[in-house]
Amino acid sequence: MTDHSAIALHYERPGLLETILDALEKAGKSPPYTLNDLAPVDQFHMGGKSATEGLAHLARIDGKTRVLDVGGGIGGPARTLANEFGCPVTVLDLSEEFCRTADALNRLTGLDYLVTVRHGNALAMPFDPRSFDCAWTQHSSMNIADKRALYREIHRVVRPGGTLAIHEVTAGMRGRIFMPVPWASLHGMSHLESPHELREAIEEAGFRAREWEDVTPAALFWWQSRKVDSRNPAPPPPVGIHLILGPAAAEMGANTLRNIEEDRIRVVRGVFTRL
Repeated sequence: MTDHSAIALHYERPGLLETILDALEKAGKSPPYTLNDLAPVDQFHMGGKSATEGLAHLARIDGKTRVLDVGGGIGGPARTLANEFGCPVTVLDLSEEFCRTADALNRLTGLDYLVTVRHGNALAMPFDPRSFDCAWTQHSSMNIADKRALYREIHRVVRPGGTLAIHEVTAGMRGRIFMPVPWASLHGMSHLESPHELREAIEEAGFRAREWEDVTPAALFWWQSRKVDSRNPAPPPPVGIHLILGPAAAEMGANTLRNIEEDRIRVVRGVFTRL
């Protein structure tokens, strides 16, 4: 069973917006911010902004696509989709602080007319059936124990013939992962299934796979390029995901890299059609 209060607490960073704005100022950035200004901090997933863009093209998103970003964090992918394709995007997230930060950054990038933010639970979404053309998840499912309930709820809010686009962390072949990681401080907060089990849960909910691939090598390269080392951490840049992760950022990064290298976690992406 998922402990939503513990998960919300894990991600909670009081004053996150102010921390990000202060870091941007130290980096010589001023509003209106560009998406490249924000990309080091608001693309809170492996692969960064290029991973978002790659999934968007696989999903065939265009200006008419009504997108729901489930677990959209502080809104980086949503703003990327809105900016590049001109499509309306709704962000749903469990963290009130993430939602507050996303709202402000939407305004400060001039994208608040396309991107809206709702605070809520992905297992009981505050949306009518068939409200969206595409549901989008990037590193959003790892805290949710009941994957079948998640994808049934996504199926409910996506129209028939619509799309589910995922970029998710899954279990590897080597068992227990090293902690902490970006999505969990304790083992009871992390709920990973194998790639096969994840795809099965999605298809049982009423989706058919259109694209499915293991992108672990790309995720490994991305982490290696960041040169994460908890024993000898390099000073972080002014703007980066360490602003979201907090003091344990270096340890989380090093553990994630080790988990990938030892096949304790894998990363997949896929595009599905809603039946």
